[in-house]
Amino acid sequence: MNRLYPVTTSFVVLVLTGHLLAGGPPPEFSSAHWIWRQAESPDGEVAHFRKVFELPGAVAGARLSATCDNQMDVYINSKRVLRSGTWERPVAADVKGALRAGSNVIAVRARNQGSIAGLLLELRVKVGDDERVIVTDDSWLVAGRPSRGWRGLDHDTSDWARAHVHGKYGVGPWGTLPKGGPAVQLSTPADAVESLPGFRVELLYSVPKPEQGSWVSLTTDPRGRLIASDQNGALYRITPPAIGGAAGDTRVERLEVEIGSAQGLLCAFDSLYVVINGNSHGRGSGLYRVRDTDGDDQYDEITQLKPLRGGGEHGPHAVVLAPDGESLLVLGGNHTDVPDGLASSAVPTNWGEDLLLPRQWDARGHARGRLAPGGWVCRVDPEGKEWELISVGYRNQYDVAVTPEGDVFTYDADMEWDMGAPWYRPTRVCHVTSGSEFGWRSGTGKWPTYYPDSLPALIDIGPGSPTGVGVGTGAKFPAKYQRAVYALDWTFGTMYAIHLEPAGASYTATKEEFVSGRPLPLTDVVIGRDGAMYFTVGGRGTQSGLYRVTYVGSESTEPASPLADRAAARARETRRSLEAFHGRRDPAAIDAAWPHLGSADRFIRYAARIAIEHQDVALWKERALSERDPRTAITALIALARQGDEELAERVVGALERIDFGALDRTRKLEILRAYALAFIRLGKPDREDAARIARQLDAHYPAGDDMLNRELSRVLVYLDSPTVVAKTLELMARAEPEGVPDIQALLERNRGYGNTVMAMFQNRPVRQQIHYALVLRNVRFGWTLEQRKQYFSWFHEAAKAKGGASYHGFLNNIRKEALANCSDAERRELASITGEQIKVADQPKELPKPKGPGRQWTVDDLLPLVEGGLRRRNFENGERSYLAARCGTCHRFDGAGGSVGPDLTGVVSRFSWPDLLEATIEPSKVISDQYGSTIVTRRDGSITIGRIVEENDDEIALVVDPMDLDNLTVVPKKEILRTAPAPISLMPEGLLDPLNRDEVLDLLAYMMSRGDPKDRVFR
Repeated sequence: MNRLYPVTTSFVVLVLTGHLLAGGPPPEFSSAHWIWRQAESPDGEVAHFRKVFELPGAVAGARLSATCDNQMDVYINSKRVLRSGTWERPVAADVKGALRAGSNVIAVRARNQGSIAGLLLELRVKVGDDERVIVTDDSWLVAGRPSRGWRGLDHDTSDWARAHVHGKYGVGPWGTLPKGGPAVQLSTPADAVESLPGFRVELLYSVPKPEQGSWVSLTTDPRGRLIASDQNGALYRITPPAIGGAAGDTRVERLEVEIGSAQGLLCAFDSLYVVINGNSHGRGSGLYRVRDTDGDDQYDEITQLKPLRGGGEHGPHAVVLAPDGESLLVLGGNHTDVPDGLASSAVPTNWGEDLLLPRQWDARGHARGRLAPGGWVCRVDPEGKEWELISVGYRNQYDVAVTPEGDVFTYDADMEWDMGAPWYRPTRVCHVTSGSEFGWRSGTGKWPTYYPDSLPALIDIGPGSPTGVGVGTGAKFPAKYQRAVYALDWTFGTMYAIHLEPAGASYTATKEEFVSGRPLPLTDVVIGRDGAMYFTVGGRGTQSGLYRVTYVGSESTEPASPLADRAAARARETRRSLEAFHGRRDPAAIDAAWPHLGSADRFIRYAARIAIEHQDVALWKERALSERDPRTAITALIALARQGDEELAERVVGALERIDFGALDRTRKLEILRAYALAFIRLGKPDREDAARIARQLDAHYPAGDDMLNRELSRVLVYLDSPTVVAKTLELMARAEPEGVPDIQALLERNRGYGNTVMAMFQNRPVRQQIHYALVLRNVRFGWTLEQRKQYFSWFHEAAKAKGGASYHGFLNNIRKEALANCSDAERRELASITGEQIKVADQPKELPKPKGPGRQWTVDDLLPLVEGGLRRRNFENGERSYLAARCGTCHRFDGAGGSVGPDLTGVVSRFSWPDLLEATIEPSKVISDQYGSTIVTRRDGSITIGRIVEENDDEIALVVDPMDLDNLTVVPKKEILRTAPAPISLMPEGLLDPLNRDEVLDLLAYMMSRGDPKDRVFR
């Protein structure tokens, strides 16, 4: 409600109006009254209203119009027919189908938000030649907390009171209202969104999904307005109300320009830059420039600046203004190829997988065949002609933010299917520096953060789905929050404020939950020209909305002063001076960078190496080979291994051998082991005699008293065919200890929504280290005793008891399969009693319970009224039983258990509203994520197979065609395939809830929204 009115009372006025045509004249509300429970109402009060009325015959037509200050749900005969979250514009609907001859009841749940509330309703019903009008007046009944069934006709209202009337339609502060519009689904109310003390969250606009889709990207224009894009539709321009104004004053217009489906938007250089992801109005993925050429405040010219190969959830993403203010930054996820025709690259372009031992692809086929460099960031001139690659190695970074100091930060995705494995990397915030590589490789190939040819994350966040990233510059917030970087997580509905502290040439970081909600599927964030923060929710067809965050506390909001750490500023300047050599040949770089190759600052050391790698190897190879300082030598030899040729192999390895491994600290030991690995990978494997000599030198230090050193030593020693590596590594497997003692509460907090899984994984933490040892030992063919083989293969059955992500058990099976292939026929016969069975996922009972029933054909409209008030006192055990009876766990993981054909449901409470969840469950084909979609495979003989691809190699693909029979795969040789295409129908069948009775369905839904925790608030 507009706070300009100094009114302390709370009103509700409900008017039901029914014209025969949806496009009929606006309601007059002339005989309707504003009603509420009493003369005054506290903020947040909920009131329930009822009106029973008779209709003498069949209904020929009916139109309902209503408004409420502030929120309402209107039901006719228990069926919800209207919903609204703003009073300024009435909503209307044709309700003929909800009415019947005889007795009917209108029921309204209304909620006050602020000092003034009001409900107004008018229903016009055509019966034969007569028109009946029902309006809000003193005949309506009202209650605070009614008992179950209050929406139904026969509810006992003996304890209900008469509604309090405050005046006829037209009374202030509302006055007269415009014509009613269509009813819309609401986003999560602002009072259900949690924020830090002193900050206020407003819901400005609930996006009408049927007309405007689901918004995923956001930018500001030069006039302070916002522009948003539907994930699969048009662009919209939003004029928010002034701070302190009413949310209902938010103005939204569709831009009449044939472009959209944007995951990147930026107003700059007198243009709107749009990154299309997929297809929009016949235009494919790419960077586009849109202009207003005639000054009429409408965009009318579209120019494609660059096509991009990629699409879907890992396709082309954001476009933002670069730190220099004169160019753009454009991002692509790891399923987007690096753009053709680069003008330059700060990243050396001879990238590779750089894996010493063979990688295993994801056990379920995800990203099979996707190779380096992974997700990327490019700098682009405003005309889109000059593209420079500046950073690579991400899994799926969606957005970047630029700080006043000119530093760039992004929020990269994890692979949640890898949870429980040693190669799992949580979502993380990264400092995007020139020439940087962050080491994403598919499957088991992800680089550890200590590899010196990559850079580490600033901070690990935990499981999630990163979306928008912003910075608080320009916000009228306290200084701490002006300087913060904001990272949005779609899965768990949380916006993190990342607080940076200068640390050498980079930063350290801490995180703080700034905004969170259930559901709150966050997509993008910007700071408006008015100093407020604006963010959107939506994506994957979920209910979308626009929110505003303002600071209403007592701290100063004056512009924050610049960072004052002079030493860090000098370090950053050193790094940038070295980065100036990235991507260009300049012999001066060698002398400038060489003193920094041994720097204690990892970011400076990295920048110096990249500067040298861009120079002619002939100018610096001898200097690298003769360098005597161990720290400098290791970095220089890494550069030489990456840029040299095979003729240098023996000399590079010889230079590494001259360095006393035992005298190095932990960091340098990890770096020299990586230097050896890169020399072997890029320059060639040493001959048997050299390999044995190097193995003997390193074997003296194995095992080490450090898990990560043991990982690298075991990797290198397996590669070198060390005769002792099997025995020593098996001993380590047998006595693996947890990697330190973590703060359990902090661990759970970082992994919100996976609490039970995290606890189970912590209890099995040694297994992560053991899996690494099992992974490297699978490559060893000779040097085993039979007892050692038995010890190794027996371990798999214990490891299978641990919990993990969707691919966890598949990886175990594949590791064991490859290890068996390295056994002799005689060994396999001896091991048959141990290895005879496939490792099974012991997450589901062998016999699933049967539904109790009787069932029915459930619809969204049936269930929505039953769940929207919140599920309380539901039966958790029956919910879990019903979840199994409906066979949900066959395809979906929940709290670490279940199948993996469909999305993990653990965090569903944070990203799905009730309407979205019911729609996804009952109408699964309406929105299909490309990560879980099916594929239509057309063979050359004309036959067609439809299913989800779960395994793929160079010769064939394997599909699940029946989600209820996951063990029965259909294998199609690639030589027989004519074409493949996404299937428009979900692999998830419709009607899975239909065998369940009412309590089974409600308990199941409550169980799903609990995240597996019976203490969750949904049960209280």
